[in-house]
Order: sequence, then structure tokens, then C-alpha cells
Amino acid sequence: MPKKVTGKKAASSASKTLTSKSTGKGSKTASASALSQTKAPKKTTSAKAASAASKTLRDGRTGKASKTAAGSALSQREKGNKKK
Repeated sequence: MPKKVTGKKAASSASKTLTSKSTGKGSKTASASALSQTKAPKKTTSAKAASAASKTLRDGRTGKASKTAAGSALSQREKGNKKK
């Protein structure tokens, strides 16, 4: 199965999120992860960034650009065993 990379739309959203002054730390962490995986199929989202992305997606106050970037970062998380 080929590795995923961040697409143009998600990369643009991640860039907007990172440059926004009103964006929270969690959204920026997820966006940075997504942006770092543009044209980098061997990179995967870390556990910390995946957690931040998950929280970003669940937060009702989060904007569309942040959610797009968070979704991209979360989709690139390496599948593995979850902690119990």
C-alpha cells in the first residue's frame, strides 16, 4: 500500500492555519505535521500530533482550514496497536 502525502488543498489550509494569529496551539501542531508531510511519503504523523489533530477535529470552535489540515495529518498516522 502506498504511503499518503499531504495534498495541495490540505497544504494550503495548513499554511493558512500556521500563519493565523488566532489559531490555537493544537491546531498549529496538527497543521505543522500535515505540512511537513507534503511530498514526503515516508513521514508519518507522531502520536502527539495525531492527538492534537483529533482534538482539533472535535472542537466546535475550529475553522474549516484547521480541520482540513488536521484531517490530513490524522489520515497519515501509522496504524498500530492502541494503548489500553
